[in-house]
Amino acid sequence: MGSKKDLARIVQKLKEASKPVREVEKNIFTFSPLVVPSWGSRALRALNAQFLRWQVRRVMRRLQFRRPINWIFNPAAGPLAGSLGEDRVIYYCVDEYTAFKGVDTTALATIERALIDRADLVIVSAEKLLHTKRAAHVPTLLIRHGVDFQHFASALRPETIVPDEIAKLPRPVIGYFGLIADDWVDLPLLVHTARSFPTGSLVMLGKVTMDVSALEREPNVHILGRKSYESLPGYCKGFDVAVIPFPVTEVTLNANPLKAREYLAAGLPVVSTNIPEVRVLNRCLLANSPTEFVAHLNSVLSSPPPRTEVSESVRTEGWNTRLREIERHLVPLLETN
Repeated sequence: MGSKKDLARIVQKLKEASKPVREVEKNIFTFSPLVVPSWGSRALRALNAQFLRWQVRRVMRRLQFRRPINWIFNPAAGPLAGSLGEDRVIYYCVDEYTAFKGVDTTALATIERALIDRADLVIVSAEKLLHTKRAAHVPTLLIRHGVDFQHFASALRPETIVPDEIAKLPRPVIGYFGLIADDWVDLPLLVHTARSFPTGSLVMLGKVTMDVSALEREPNVHILGRKSYESLPGYCKGFDVAVIPFPVTEVTLNANPLKAREYLAAGLPVVSTNIPEVRVLNRCLLANSPTEFVAHLNSVLSSPPPRTEVSESVRTEGWNTRLREIERHLVPLLETN
């Protein structure tokens, strides 16, 4: 029997499916096919795959696709791999999807393994994923996330304006942006942080999908909702330090948080829980306990590193660099008959 969450997802999918194919950039089109979000059932998975295949093939004909590449980010789309007449199947894995809460782990693991077996190339964004997604007959690459460097480095420009809603908050301003969800936010850690800086401010930006009432009770916590991507450098300029308060779980041990490089590009000192893909940056302070987390915050606030120097540390990690890494492996694959 479906949950309220499943029903809400179905309604959202219906809304998305009612939108036509859109050209969002030159020669880049978006399409939101209708899929019933309950693929744990084998029969429903088969129905979904058949219906999805029909929808996608129809759009491919309309756009006159030739030699298509099926580039899959979500393993739930795995049943479609190899059924669209595609030349190549690429699986780009950026999370351990089987570890998310509310997922039918066994069913998704089966789908994902079949997808990996069918893929011509697997790309992962974290060291831990490299070991779990590797298959003997499929090239598997570790290509870590990049950063839109120029965009976030604009936080250092004099003309960038700090938004009014945080410009006059009591300092220090401890900032976070991203999804505010059980998988990604250690709520007790943030409550402890807010209480450790009673004369400062903890600012949380992003979509909220969890119970944050414990945070809302803290008078110096400001949960400001989702903000546009364009506005993030302005918010970063108003932060004194940025945080990655991930709970240490199977999900986050496999994650490579985009926000780490984005914070750094904006010139911010970063304090994080001990996440492997943050550790490899060698620019963030990592904490193994709430006490250590607060101690690191106090350390960077009392002696902040030069923002320009912090920003420059990730200049060479832009998305163009990452795309060139992918091209080096993908182009020869496409040239192979």
